[in-house]
Amino acid sequence: MPSLWRRLDRPGHESARIFSLDSRWHLTGTAVFAHEDQPCRLDYRIACDAEWRTVAAQVAGWVGDETVDLALSVGPDQQWLLNDTEFPLVAGCIDLDLNFSPSTNLLPIRRLNLEIGQEAAVRAAWLRFPSFQLEPLEQTYRRISANTYRYESAGGRFIRDLEVDEAGFVTLYPDFWQAEP
Repeated sequence: MPSLWRRLDRPGHESARIFSLDSRWHLTGTAVFAHEDQPCRLDYRIACDAEWRTVAAQVAGWVGDETVDLALSVGPDQQWLLNDTEFPLVAGCIDLDLNFSPSTNLLPIRRLNLEIGQEAAVRAAWLRFPSFQLEPLEQTYRRISANTYRYESAGGRFIRDLEVDEAGFVTLYPDFWQAEP
């Protein structure tokens, strides 16, 4: 199930796909975009257990002349490691949210499996761009129709209605991303 997006706020594209292998879900993709007049390419691979809980991830590529090579792992006690350094601020988080990508909204959407009208709070491990530091991010997903979720973060200061396809990939992230036909 691949998806292709174009950025709305700056030059760029991203492509991602999900697949199941060895009783795990895998989300892989590549984002190519401009940041501060520098080209960026970021490849990622996120592994989730059968219930869509993040267990590991890799992000590699470059931002201008800077090389990016990150390995994340999540222990059974929901302790997060980034390049073998523990990040206690995100302990207990279930989802990884890549700040540069619309693809990771799929993870809580698939995991929560909300009915229309239901909402759920999520505390995600947010991999910030361009610092590539992990921070907790409180989020709320509310399913408002078959293909639309209201997404809120930053204590309600950031709100967008995300349109999604049948797989859960965002097709429209207003102001930031739109799926290509």
